[in-house]
Amino acid sequence: MRAGAVAWSLPWALLAVLCGLWSPPGAARGVYLTPEEFLGEAFPAAVPEPRTLWLSVQLKQRAEQVLGHPPGQLRVRYWRTGERTAWILDEIGKTHPITFGVVVEGGAIAAIRVLEFRESRGDEVRHPFFTRQFEGVSLSGDDARLDRDIDGISGATLSVWAMRKVARLALLLHGEVVAPGAADGR
Repeated sequence: MRAGAVAWSLPWALLAVLCGLWSPPGAARGVYLTPEEFLGEAFPAAVPEPRTLWLSVQLKQRAEQVLGHPPGQLRVRYWRTGERTAWILDEIGKTHPITFGVVVEGGAIAAIRVLEFRESRGDEVRHPFFTRQFEGVSLSGDDARLDRDIDGISGATLSVWAMRKVARLALLLHGEVVAPGAADGR
């Protein structure tokens, strides 16, 4: 490579970094929102006490259908006020878990956030331009599919898939705890 080519490409690379168009591998990792901050957003008046949903055999099977693998826990912690629930759930992106916060109200997603991202790339799913697509989404049919399509992001496919799975799981779990006669664990 000629010296002039290096001199010419360096300013463009610096400009790309400064404009946020390129980030080095690993730059995506980070805590974007603490659980406390997320819960404060979900319940601005007052954060309710956490509750526990124990996964029955049937619910584990349904969760496995949604996730494509068995759930990693026997119980799930959530927060609830009236018909509004908040869930903090992990799902593997490519090789590492991504921590999501999901707020569900009236059987539809009110908000979804990336709390902690541990992958080297694909963090574009944390941006509002992407997460806004999930607002108002609910489940349709017995197979627990989202009732509308969610656009993907080139280069963040596995992160997008993880967020879709978590959205479906939060909606499924929400239905379990707000259904009439549901066992409301503590």
